[in-house]
Amino acid sequence: MIIAVMLLFIISFILPQLWLLPRLALALAVLALLLDLFLLFTKKQGIQASRAVPDRLSNGDENEILIQVANLYNQTLKLQIIDEVPFQFQKRDFEIDLDILPHSSQTLHYHLIPKKRGVYSFGKLNVYAQTKLGLIQKRFVFDAGKEVATYPSFLQMQKFELLAASQHLSFSGLKKIKRLGHSSEFDQIKEYVIGDDVRHLNWKATARKNQLMVNQYQDERAQPVYAIIDKGRVMKMPFEGMSLVDYAINATLSLCNIILKKHDKAGMLAFSNAVENLLVAERRNAQMQLLMENLYRLDTDFAETDFGRLYSFVKAKITHRSLLMVYTNFETMDALNRQLKYLRALAKLHVVVVIFFKNTELEDLIAKKSKNIHDIYDKAIAEKMEFEKKIITNELRKYGIYTVLTRPENLTGDTINKYLELKARGLV
Repeated sequence: MIIAVMLLFIISFILPQLWLLPRLALALAVLALLLDLFLLFTKKQGIQASRAVPDRLSNGDENEILIQVANLYNQTLKLQIIDEVPFQFQKRDFEIDLDILPHSSQTLHYHLIPKKRGVYSFGKLNVYAQTKLGLIQKRFVFDAGKEVATYPSFLQMQKFELLAASQHLSFSGLKKIKRLGHSSEFDQIKEYVIGDDVRHLNWKATARKNQLMVNQYQDERAQPVYAIIDKGRVMKMPFEGMSLVDYAINATLSLCNIILKKHDKAGMLAFSNAVENLLVAERRNAQMQLLMENLYRLDTDFAETDFGRLYSFVKAKITHRSLLMVYTNFETMDALNRQLKYLRALAKLHVVVVIFFKNTELEDLIAKKSKNIHDIYDKAIAEKMEFEKKIITNELRKYGIYTVLTRPENLTGDTINKYLELKARGLV
Protein backbone atom coordinates (compact mmCIF):
# COMPACT_ATOMS: atom_id res chain seq x y z
CA MET A 1 0.00 0.00 0.00
CA ILE A 2 2.81 2.42 0.89
CA ILE A 3 4.54 1.72 -2.43
CA ALA A 4 1.29 2.42 -4.29
CA VAL A 5 0.94 5.80 -2.52
CA MET A 6 4.55 6.67 -3.40
CA LEU A 7 3.95 5.82 -7.05
CA LEU A 8 0.84 8.05 -7.09
CA PHE A 9 2.89 10.95 -5.73
CA ILE A 10 5.51 10.43 -8.45
CA ILE A 11 2.80 10.34 -11.13
CA SER A 12 1.22 13.53 -9.72
CA PHE A 13 4.49 15.40 -10.37
CA ILE A 14 4.25 14.37 -14.02
CA LEU A 15 0.49 14.93 -14.23
CA PRO A 16 -0.33 17.87 -11.92
CA GLN A 17 -4.09 17.47 -12.51
CA LEU A 18 -3.94 14.29 -10.38
CA TRP A 19 -2.54 16.12 -7.32
CA LEU A 20 -5.60 15.21 -5.18
CA LEU A 21 -5.46 11.44 -5.79
CA PRO A 22 -2.19 10.61 -3.93
CA ARG A 23 -3.24 12.74 -0.97
CA LEU A 24 -6.52 10.84 -0.67
CA ALA A 25 -4.64 7.55 -0.97
CA LEU A 26 -2.25 8.63 1.78
CA ALA A 27 -5.14 9.55 4.06
CA LEU A 28 -6.80 6.18 3.46
CA ALA A 29 -3.52 4.42 4.15
CA VAL A 30 -3.10 6.26 7.45
CA LEU A 31 -6.68 5.42 8.44
CA ALA A 32 -6.14 1.75 7.54
CA LEU A 33 -2.92 1.74 9.57
CA LEU A 34 -4.66 3.25 12.60
CA LEU A 35 -7.52 0.73 12.24
CA ASP A 36 -5.05 -2.14 12.07
CA LEU A 37 -3.29 -0.81 15.17
CA PHE A 38 -6.61 -0.56 16.99
CA LEU A 39 -7.70 -4.09 16.03
CA LEU A 40 -4.42 -5.68 17.09
CA PHE A 41 -3.42 -3.73 20.18
CA THR A 42 -6.71 -3.24 22.00
CA LYS A 43 -6.30 -6.73 23.48
CA LYS A 44 -3.16 -7.21 25.52
CA GLN A 45 -3.32 -11.03 25.47
CA GLY A 46 -5.22 -11.70 22.28
CA ILE A 47 -3.20 -14.83 21.50
CA GLN A 48 -2.39 -17.71 23.81
CA ALA A 49 0.13 -20.39 22.85
CA SER A 50 2.18 -23.13 24.47
CA ARG A 51 4.70 -25.75 23.43
CA ALA A 52 4.43 -29.35 24.70
CA VAL A 53 7.79 -31.15 24.66
CA PRO A 54 8.37 -34.71 25.97
CA ASP A 55 10.24 -35.00 29.26
CA ARG A 56 13.08 -36.57 27.28
CA LEU A 57 13.85 -37.08 23.60
CA SER A 58 14.65 -40.42 21.98
CA ASN A 59 17.91 -40.41 20.04
CA GLY A 60 17.60 -41.25 16.35
CA ASP A 61 13.76 -41.32 16.42
CA GLU A 62 11.00 -38.94 15.43
CA ASN A 63 9.94 -37.03 18.53
CA GLU A 64 6.63 -35.20 18.32
CA ILE A 65 6.44 -31.59 19.51
CA LEU A 66 2.99 -30.05 20.00
CA ILE A 67 2.05 -26.37 19.76
CA GLN A 68 -1.35 -25.23 21.00
CA VAL A 69 -2.63 -21.83 19.80
CA ALA A 70 -5.81 -19.98 20.80
CA ASN A 71 -7.26 -16.84 19.17
CA LEU A 72 -9.11 -14.61 21.67
CA TYR A 73 -9.78 -11.85 19.13
CA ASN A 74 -13.19 -11.23 17.52
CA GLN A 75 -11.74 -11.66 14.03
CA THR A 76 -9.84 -14.11 11.90
CA LEU A 77 -6.08 -13.72 12.14
CA LYS A 78 -3.15 -14.84 10.09
CA LEU A 79 -0.44 -16.28 12.34
CA GLN A 80 3.23 -16.85 11.70
CA ILE A 81 4.70 -19.22 14.32
CA ILE A 82 8.47 -19.39 14.75
CA ASP A 83 9.72 -21.85 17.35
CA GLU A 84 13.36 -21.48 18.42
CA VAL A 85 14.34 -25.16 18.22
CA PRO A 86 17.71 -26.30 19.67
CA PHE A 87 20.74 -25.31 17.62
CA GLN A 88 21.74 -28.95 17.15
CA PHE A 89 18.97 -29.37 14.56
CA GLN A 90 20.20 -26.41 12.47
CA LYS A 91 16.63 -25.47 11.53
CA ARG A 92 17.11 -21.82 10.62
CA ASP A 93 13.99 -21.61 8.44
CA PHE A 94 11.46 -23.06 10.87
CA GLU A 95 8.07 -21.43 10.34
CA ILE A 96 4.41 -22.46 10.54
CA ASP A 97 1.74 -20.30 8.88
CA LEU A 98 -1.98 -20.66 9.55
CA ASP A 99 -5.27 -18.80 9.56
CA ILE A 100 -7.22 -19.09 12.80
CA LEU A 101 -10.89 -18.21 13.32
CA PRO A 102 -12.04 -15.91 16.14
CA HIS A 103 -12.40 -17.52 19.58
CA SER A 104 -11.00 -20.83 18.39
CA SER A 105 -7.91 -22.92 19.05
CA GLN A 106 -5.71 -25.26 17.05
CA THR A 107 -3.16 -27.91 17.90
CA LEU A 108 -0.14 -28.11 15.61
CA HIS A 109 2.66 -30.64 15.64
CA TYR A 110 6.06 -31.18 14.10
CA HIS A 111 8.81 -33.77 14.54
CA LEU A 112 12.47 -33.53 15.52
CA ILE A 113 15.06 -36.29 15.07
CA PRO A 114 18.06 -35.79 17.38
CA LYS A 115 21.33 -37.41 16.29
CA LYS A 116 23.34 -37.07 19.52
CA ARG A 117 22.72 -37.71 23.19
CA GLY A 118 22.84 -34.77 25.56
CA VAL A 119 20.87 -31.71 26.64
CA TYR A 120 18.89 -29.77 24.03
CA SER A 121 17.71 -26.22 24.81
CA PHE A 122 14.52 -24.84 23.29
CA GLY A 123 14.25 -21.07 23.02
CA LYS A 124 11.21 -18.82 22.74
CA LEU A 125 7.95 -19.65 21.01
CA ASN A 126 7.23 -16.60 18.86
CA VAL A 127 3.78 -15.94 17.39
CA TYR A 128 3.31 -13.05 14.94
CA ALA A 129 -0.33 -12.08 14.39
CA GLN A 130 -1.83 -9.86 11.73
CA THR A 131 -5.36 -9.00 10.58
CA LYS A 132 -6.71 -9.31 7.05
CA LEU A 133 -5.42 -5.80 6.38
CA GLY A 134 -1.90 -7.17 6.86
CA LEU A 135 -0.27 -3.80 7.58
CA ILE A 136 1.10 -4.54 11.04
CA GLN A 137 2.25 -7.64 12.91
CA LYS A 138 2.05 -8.02 16.66
CA ARG A 139 4.54 -10.32 18.32
CA PHE A 140 3.58 -12.62 21.21
CA VAL A 141 6.29 -14.56 23.08
CA PHE A 142 5.68 -17.75 25.05
CA ASP A 143 7.65 -20.56 26.76
CA ALA A 144 10.93 -18.70 27.06
CA GLY A 145 13.49 -21.49 27.42
CA LYS A 146 13.24 -25.22 28.14
CA GLU A 147 15.97 -27.86 28.42
CA VAL A 148 15.30 -31.48 27.45
CA ALA A 149 17.72 -34.41 27.70
CA THR A 150 18.11 -36.74 24.71
CA TYR A 151 18.45 -40.36 25.85
CA PRO A 152 19.28 -43.54 23.91
CA SER A 153 16.39 -44.71 21.77
CA PHE A 154 13.73 -45.72 24.29
CA LEU A 155 11.07 -45.47 21.55
CA GLN A 156 12.88 -48.22 19.65
CA MET A 157 13.10 -50.23 22.87
CA GLN A 158 9.34 -49.90 23.42
CA LYS A 159 8.66 -50.92 19.83
CA PHE A 160 10.64 -54.14 20.10
CA GLU A 161 9.13 -54.88 23.51
CA LEU A 162 5.64 -54.46 22.05
CA LEU A 163 6.45 -56.65 19.07
CA ALA A 164 7.83 -59.35 21.35
CA ALA A 165 4.71 -59.22 23.53
CA SER A 166 2.36 -59.37 20.54
CA GLN A 167 4.35 -62.18 18.86
CA HIS A 168 4.76 -60.04 15.71
CA LEU A 169 8.53 -60.27 15.77
CA SER A 170 8.88 -61.06 12.06
CA PHE A 171 7.56 -57.58 11.17
CA SER A 172 10.83 -56.05 12.39
CA GLY A 173 13.17 -58.77 11.20
CA LEU A 174 12.95 -60.75 14.41
CA LYS A 175 12.17 -64.44 14.20
CA LYS A 176 10.90 -67.00 16.64
CA ILE A 177 13.20 -70.01 16.98
CA LYS A 178 12.20 -73.40 18.31
CA ARG A 179 13.96 -74.39 21.52
CA LEU A 180 16.51 -77.15 20.92
CA GLY A 181 17.81 -79.65 23.45
CA HIS A 182 16.65 -79.98 27.03
CA SER A 183 16.47 -77.69 30.01
CA SER A 184 19.09 -78.20 32.64
CA GLU A 185 17.54 -76.70 35.78
CA PHE A 186 15.63 -79.16 38.01
CA ASP A 187 12.16 -78.03 39.11
CA GLN A 188 10.24 -80.87 40.79
CA ILE A 189 9.20 -84.55 40.74
CA LYS A 190 5.67 -85.15 39.50
CA GLU A 191 3.38 -87.98 38.38
CA TYR A 192 3.90 -89.20 34.86
CA VAL A 193 1.27 -88.21 32.29
CA ILE A 194 1.09 -89.16 28.64
CA GLY A 195 3.43 -86.90 26.70
CA ASP A 196 6.13 -86.59 29.36
CA ASP A 197 9.67 -87.49 28.28
CA VAL A 198 10.29 -91.08 29.42
CA ARG A 199 14.01 -90.31 29.64
CA HIS A 200 13.22 -88.26 32.75
CA LEU A 201 11.61 -91.11 34.67
CA ASN A 202 12.75 -91.18 38.29
CA TRP A 203 12.93 -94.88 39.19
CA LYS A 204 13.59 -94.35 42.90
CA ALA A 205 10.52 -92.13 43.28
CA THR A 206 8.52 -94.59 41.14
CA ALA A 207 9.45 -97.46 43.48
CA ARG A 208 8.43 -95.47 46.56
CA LYS A 209 5.11 -94.25 45.13
CA ASN A 210 4.33 -97.43 43.22
CA GLN A 211 3.48 -95.31 40.17
CA LEU A 212 5.47 -93.69 37.42
CA MET A 213 7.17 -90.46 38.51
CA VAL A 214 9.25 -88.11 36.34
CA ASN A 215 11.69 -85.31 36.96
CA GLN A 216 10.37 -81.98 35.71
CA TYR A 217 12.82 -79.39 34.42
CA GLN A 218 12.45 -75.74 33.51
CA ASP A 219 14.43 -73.46 31.28
CA GLU A 220 17.59 -72.39 33.01
CA ARG A 221 17.21 -68.70 33.75
CA ALA A 222 19.16 -65.73 34.96
CA GLN A 223 22.20 -66.22 32.74
CA PRO A 224 24.51 -63.16 32.59
CA VAL A 225 24.61 -61.32 29.26
CA TYR A 226 26.94 -58.35 28.75
CA ALA A 227 26.72 -55.75 25.98
CA ILE A 228 30.28 -54.57 25.32
CA ILE A 229 30.54 -51.37 23.30
CA ASP A 230 33.72 -50.42 21.50
CA LYS A 231 33.79 -46.62 21.73
CA GLY A 232 37.11 -46.26 19.95
CA ARG A 233 38.10 -44.68 16.66
CA VAL A 234 36.63 -47.47 14.53
CA MET A 235 33.13 -46.58 15.80
CA LYS A 236 33.29 -42.94 14.76
CA MET A 237 32.09 -43.66 11.22
CA PRO A 238 28.82 -41.76 10.53
CA PHE A 239 25.66 -43.19 9.02
CA GLU A 240 22.67 -40.92 8.36
CA GLY A 241 23.95 -38.35 10.84
CA MET A 242 24.64 -40.76 13.72
CA SER A 243 27.92 -42.44 14.63
CA LEU A 244 28.19 -46.22 14.85
CA VAL A 245 28.70 -45.97 18.61
CA ASP A 246 25.28 -44.31 18.96
CA TYR A 247 23.69 -47.10 16.91
CA ALA A 248 25.36 -49.57 19.28
CA ILE A 249 24.05 -47.67 22.31
CA ASN A 250 20.49 -47.69 20.97
CA ALA A 251 20.71 -51.40 20.16
CA THR A 252 22.12 -52.16 23.62
CA LEU A 253 19.15 -50.55 25.33
CA SER A 254 16.63 -52.61 23.33
CA LEU A 255 18.67 -55.80 23.68
CA CYS A 256 19.01 -55.47 27.46
CA ASN A 257 15.27 -54.92 27.77
CA ILE A 258 14.60 -58.19 25.90
CA ILE A 259 17.26 -59.97 27.98
CA LEU A 260 15.49 -58.98 31.20
CA LYS A 261 12.11 -59.98 29.72
CA LYS A 262 13.62 -63.41 29.01
CA HIS A 263 14.61 -63.69 32.70
CA ASP A 264 18.35 -63.36 32.09
CA LYS A 265 20.73 -60.89 33.70
CA ALA A 266 21.69 -57.82 31.66
CA GLY A 267 24.89 -55.82 32.07
CA MET A 268 27.21 -53.65 30.02
CA LEU A 269 30.61 -52.05 29.72
CA ALA A 270 32.40 -49.86 27.22
CA PHE A 271 36.05 -49.68 26.22
CA SER A 272 38.61 -48.02 23.97
CA ASN A 273 42.08 -47.52 25.44
CA ALA A 274 40.52 -48.19 28.87
CA VAL A 275 37.50 -50.11 30.17
CA GLU A 276 34.72 -47.93 31.60
CA ASN A 277 30.96 -47.71 32.21
CA LEU A 278 30.76 -51.13 33.85
CA LEU A 279 27.33 -52.19 35.05
CA VAL A 280 27.34 -55.68 36.54
CA ALA A 281 24.80 -58.04 35.00
CA GLU A 282 21.79 -58.27 37.31
CA ARG A 283 18.08 -58.88 37.08
CA ARG A 284 16.39 -56.33 39.33
CA ASN A 285 13.64 -53.77 39.06
CA ALA A 286 16.00 -50.81 38.72
CA GLN A 287 18.34 -52.43 36.17
CA MET A 288 16.77 -50.85 33.07
CA GLN A 289 16.93 -47.37 34.60
CA LEU A 290 20.58 -47.93 35.55
CA LEU A 291 21.32 -49.12 32.00
CA MET A 292 19.55 -46.09 30.54
CA GLU A 293 21.56 -43.65 32.68
CA ASN A 294 24.83 -45.51 32.01
CA LEU A 295 24.26 -45.42 28.25
CA TYR A 296 23.18 -41.77 28.36
CA ARG A 297 26.44 -40.76 30.07
CA LEU A 298 28.67 -42.91 27.87
CA ASP A 299 31.20 -40.55 26.30
CA THR A 300 34.19 -41.08 24.06
CA ASP A 301 37.11 -39.28 22.51
CA PHE A 302 37.37 -42.07 19.89
CA ALA A 303 40.82 -43.20 21.03
CA GLU A 304 42.60 -46.29 19.70
CA THR A 305 40.82 -49.52 20.71
CA ASP A 306 42.75 -51.86 23.02
CA PHE A 307 41.25 -55.38 23.09
CA GLY A 308 44.10 -56.48 25.35
CA ARG A 309 42.79 -54.28 28.15
CA LEU A 310 39.30 -55.61 27.52
CA TYR A 311 40.48 -59.21 27.86
CA SER A 312 42.37 -58.49 31.10
CA PHE A 313 39.38 -56.68 32.58
CA VAL A 314 36.83 -59.35 31.62
CA LYS A 315 39.06 -62.14 32.92
CA ALA A 316 39.41 -60.39 36.27
CA LYS A 317 35.87 -59.02 36.74
CA ILE A 318 33.49 -61.40 34.92
CA THR A 319 34.20 -64.77 36.50
CA HIS A 320 30.90 -66.51 35.64
CA ARG A 321 30.63 -67.84 32.08
CA SER A 322 28.54 -65.26 30.22
CA LEU A 323 27.33 -64.23 26.81
CA LEU A 324 29.38 -61.26 25.55
CA MET A 325 27.79 -59.19 22.77
CA VAL A 326 30.72 -57.13 21.47
CA TYR A 327 29.83 -54.11 19.28
CA THR A 328 32.86 -53.13 17.20
CA ASN A 329 33.91 -52.75 13.58
CA PHE A 330 36.54 -54.33 11.33
CA GLU A 331 37.15 -53.06 7.81
CA THR A 332 40.16 -55.23 6.91
CA MET A 333 41.74 -58.56 7.84
CA ASP A 334 44.78 -56.70 9.16
CA ALA A 335 42.54 -54.88 11.64
CA LEU A 336 41.06 -58.20 12.76
CA ASN A 337 44.40 -59.99 13.03
CA ARG A 338 45.65 -57.36 15.50
CA GLN A 339 42.81 -58.21 17.87
CA LEU A 340 42.05 -61.85 17.03
CA LYS A 341 44.22 -63.39 19.77
CA TYR A 342 42.30 -61.46 22.43
CA LEU A 343 38.94 -62.44 20.97
CA ARG A 344 40.04 -66.09 20.86
CA ALA A 345 41.11 -65.88 24.50
CA LEU A 346 37.73 -64.38 25.45
CA ALA A 347 35.93 -67.15 23.52
CA LYS A 348 37.64 -69.76 25.74
CA LEU A 349 36.09 -68.17 28.83
CA HIS A 350 32.72 -66.98 27.52
CA VAL A 351 30.31 -67.20 24.59
CA VAL A 352 31.39 -64.32 22.35
CA VAL A 353 29.36 -62.62 19.61
CA VAL A 354 31.19 -60.01 17.53
CA ILE A 355 28.77 -57.52 15.99
CA PHE A 356 30.19 -55.35 13.23
CA PHE A 357 28.87 -53.30 10.34
CA LYS A 358 28.44 -53.48 6.61
CA ASN A 359 29.77 -50.48 4.75
CA THR A 360 26.60 -49.15 3.13
CA GLU A 361 28.51 -46.75 0.89
CA LEU A 362 30.37 -49.71 -0.63
CA GLU A 363 27.06 -51.48 -1.26
CA ASP A 364 25.70 -48.41 -3.02
CA LEU A 365 28.87 -48.12 -5.10
CA ILE A 366 28.66 -51.78 -6.13
CA ALA A 367 25.00 -51.42 -7.13
CA LYS A 368 25.75 -48.28 -9.18
CA LYS A 369 26.08 -48.75 -12.93
CA SER A 370 29.61 -48.09 -14.23
CA LYS A 371 29.86 -45.35 -16.87
CA ASN A 372 33.62 -45.17 -17.41
CA ILE A 373 36.90 -46.92 -16.59
CA HIS A 374 37.23 -44.93 -13.34
CA ASP A 375 33.85 -46.27 -12.14
CA ILE A 376 34.94 -49.81 -12.99
CA TYR A 377 38.08 -49.47 -10.84
CA ASP A 378 36.05 -48.03 -7.95
CA LYS A 379 33.52 -50.84 -8.22
CA ALA A 380 36.23 -53.51 -8.25
CA ILE A 381 37.86 -52.07 -5.11
CA ALA A 382 34.46 -51.85 -3.39
CA GLU A 383 33.71 -55.50 -4.21
CA LYS A 384 37.10 -56.53 -2.83
CA MET A 385 36.50 -54.65 0.42
CA GLU A 386 33.00 -56.09 0.80
CA PHE A 387 34.35 -59.61 0.20
CA GLU A 388 36.90 -58.99 2.93
CA LYS A 389 34.04 -58.51 5.40
CA LYS A 390 32.87 -62.05 4.57
CA ILE A 391 36.40 -63.36 5.09
CA ILE A 392 36.45 -61.67 8.52
CA THR A 393 33.16 -63.39 9.39
CA ASN A 394 34.51 -66.82 8.38
CA GLU A 395 37.76 -66.25 10.26
CA LEU A 396 35.91 -65.46 13.50
CA ARG A 397 33.58 -68.43 13.14
CA LYS A 398 36.57 -70.71 12.61
CA TYR A 399 37.56 -70.06 16.23
CA GLY A 400 34.08 -70.54 17.67
CA ILE A 401 33.25 -66.83 17.77
CA TYR A 402 29.70 -66.03 16.66
CA THR A 403 29.17 -63.04 14.37
CA VAL A 404 26.55 -60.54 13.28
CA LEU A 405 27.36 -58.56 10.14
CA THR A 406 24.63 -55.98 9.63
CA ARG A 407 23.65 -52.59 8.30
CA PRO A 408 23.42 -49.87 10.98
CA GLU A 409 19.66 -49.44 10.57
CA ASN A 410 19.13 -53.21 11.08
CA LEU A 411 21.48 -53.48 14.05
CA THR A 412 18.88 -53.78 16.82
CA GLY A 413 16.76 -56.44 15.13
CA ASP A 414 19.73 -58.54 14.02
CA THR A 415 21.35 -58.35 17.47
CA ILE A 416 18.19 -59.45 19.26
CA ASN A 417 17.78 -62.25 16.71
CA LYS A 418 21.25 -63.55 17.50
CA TYR A 419 20.57 -63.47 21.25
CA LEU A 420 17.28 -65.38 20.78
CA GLU A 421 19.01 -67.87 18.49
CA LEU A 422 21.77 -68.61 21.00
CA LYS A 423 19.20 -68.88 23.79
CA ALA A 424 17.12 -71.30 21.71
CA ARG A 425 20.20 -73.44 21.10
CA GLY A 426 20.85 -73.64 24.83
CA LEU A 427 24.06 -71.63 24.67
CA VAL A 428 22.70 -68.98 27.04
